[in-house]
Amino acid sequence: MDGMERVRNPSRRTGHSSIGRSLSRSSWSMEEVFSGSKHSRRSSRVDEDEEALKWAAIEKLPTYDRLRTSIMQSFVDHEIVGNKVEHRAVDVTKLDMNDRQKFIDMLFKVAEEDNERFLKKFRNRIDKVGIRLPTVEVRFDHLTIEADCYIGSRALPSLPNAARNIFESILGMVGIKLAKTTNLTILKDVSGVIKPSRMTLLLGPPSSGKTTLLLALAGKLDPSLRVKGEVTYNGYRLNEFVPKKTSAYISQNDVHVGEMTVKETLDFSARCQGIGTRYDLLSELARRERDAGIFPEADVDLFMKATAMEGVESSLFTDYTLKLLGLDICKDIIVGDEMQRGISGGQKKRVTTGEMIVGPTKTLFMDEISTGLDSSTTYQIVKCLQQIVHLTEATILMSLLQPAPETFDLFDDIILLSEGQIVYQGPRQHVVGFFESCGFRCPERKGTADFLQEVTSKKDQEQYWADRSKPYRYITVTEFANKFKRFHVGMRLENELSVPFDKSRGHRAALAFKKYSVSKMELLKACWDKEWLLIKRNSFIYVFKTVQIIIVAIISSTVFLRTELHTRNEQDAAIYVGALLFGMIINMFNGFSELSLMISRLPVFYKQRDLLFHPVWTFTLPTFLLRVPISILESTVWMIVTYYTMGFAPEASRFFKTFLLVFLVQQMAAGIFRLIAGICRTMIIANTGGALTLLLVFLLGGFIIPKGEIPKWWEWAYWISPLTYGYNAFTVNELFAPRWMNKK
Repeated sequence: MDGMERVRNPSRRTGHSSIGRSLSRSSWSMEEVFSGSKHSRRSSRVDEDEEALKWAAIEKLPTYDRLRTSIMQSFVDHEIVGNKVEHRAVDVTKLDMNDRQKFIDMLFKVAEEDNERFLKKFRNRIDKVGIRLPTVEVRFDHLTIEADCYIGSRALPSLPNAARNIFESILGMVGIKLAKTTNLTILKDVSGVIKPSRMTLLLGPPSSGKTTLLLALAGKLDPSLRVKGEVTYNGYRLNEFVPKKTSAYISQNDVHVGEMTVKETLDFSARCQGIGTRYDLLSELARRERDAGIFPEADVDLFMKATAMEGVESSLFTDYTLKLLGLDICKDIIVGDEMQRGISGGQKKRVTTGEMIVGPTKTLFMDEISTGLDSSTTYQIVKCLQQIVHLTEATILMSLLQPAPETFDLFDDIILLSEGQIVYQGPRQHVVGFFESCGFRCPERKGTADFLQEVTSKKDQEQYWADRSKPYRYITVTEFANKFKRFHVGMRLENELSVPFDKSRGHRAALAFKKYSVSKMELLKACWDKEWLLIKRNSFIYVFKTVQIIIVAIISSTVFLRTELHTRNEQDAAIYVGALLFGMIINMFNGFSELSLMISRLPVFYKQRDLLFHPVWTFTLPTFLLRVPISILESTVWMIVTYYTMGFAPEASRFFKTFLLVFLVQQMAAGIFRLIAGICRTMIIANTGGALTLLLVFLLGGFIIPKGEIPKWWEWAYWISPLTYGYNAFTVNELFAPRWMNKK
């Protein structure tokens, strides 16, 4: 009844100028505008009434269904009025690929312009009902980071040095220190604040400590570094919440699965990162709008509902991110790697960025995201990120090496870092004035960003000296840092940092207190789908392995042909044992391809593990289980071709026991090769260390040297060799058959 009353009384709708009206007006021709076409006006009224009736019907639904149902608008051709806007209620969890693409194309024709327009609508909807978005303020106070470094030839990555490092690290555990190291200060007593709703640019020459600062703020520093000072988010120390889920560090390195497409990569990332607080925001928003009698705009409502649903394999937010980063043109192309041609280097860099911003995290530390991009693409991406920061109150600290002037002007705050010290931190408008107060002026035709990176350099500083009344002298970074503390911006910053952050001002939903924001079963399902996809993409390998084992089985069957073998004495039995041994070794080495496959997957696995995308077991379990059917197929092929052709024991029970043993040997081999890959991590080390491991396993398996001949101090290796148990099982199963019992 309440919904119908709102339809009859449109004045109750504060959002009266609905999207239906604007869309229908956009389809008017010039003649209709100037002639005041009755058909067009009538069409507009009909569209609005139709939309209002749809909203009234949605309002009557139960809360669960209401939060999943929205109105989707589309144009249909009409004989009289031309394009007519059609409104239809849709379940946002069941939008197909075409619906999502049409919606994104209709909403974001020009990425940066339409994105700003859409975000303003989003912000207007939030502000109407008085909801405060969660924000994060990041502070770092007297942060000093140091490292112990080897000097001279001792720092070279040679084999003797590696051996000495291992030996000295063992001694270091008991407090004995032999190596001579020097102390390297990466960051020296830096303090500052990264505020929400402000774009902050981190500038500095190479080796100034930019990456270390970003890693420190994101809580991803190497444990071997010595850290003094503290980093806080909304007043919480890093050990009081989960910083890796609260913020996202976007690396300079592009590490992706080459066989997956751009869209698949972002979809997997979105499934692992979840929706954060989007559903809670939507629930509260819908409740307040219902109480106030407000109908939302259809496009904003559809977008918010579609991006707030958990368990969706392909999210609308992924399509939005692809459009934002200009990746929609290559979304169905594989990322590629050294051996497969895929997207370009600049597009890979954007995929790295999109992989993190597709999640719910609104605190981003972005390290050189413009590498490989042209200035116009960089400007477009930074412009869109600026709109997100200003309108959704996100927190972004971005380092760029040499931004173009128009890109530089998009930032609100600047942090200038040099030799591990902060030279300036504050509003962009005052940075040039600070250096003018120090006697240096930026030339008219010089970009401000280039000037800032060169003015602290001993080689380039003199050309910017402007105070001709005094002779030039080199101003050190420490002097700049001290002068900044006396500059009005520096004094204001110091006063701000002297007052602790009031935790009561912060929204608890802004921080993550759980390691994983998605249920373990959902993460397992996402990893399962990804693994199945990669198996299909690498299907040639598994087909080739099956063909290979068929060929080897046929050759083996002709060598150990049944008609040529006998069961008369021990010499005949030895030939059968040789055939069994050959089959065991062939099936073991059939899993050798797992070594290279696993090594190629490790960089992405370690990256996603460190980003807390998923626990380790959700990666290993699908890797093992999905290869079981393939192993069963290969074992079946081997047994069908070889068992009766070679003339092994004819009893059915022994056939199936041998089948089980072949399958277990294949699983054991795959496990060993994956273990070698995980320990060695590179193909070169795996081929050397792994080969040594296999030689020892074979040597001490009991078939090259009998158990009685193995020295006593090596007997332990005999019992831990998996081939010991495989060899004994194969021979016992065959030679204890009734046909061998009466032989001498």
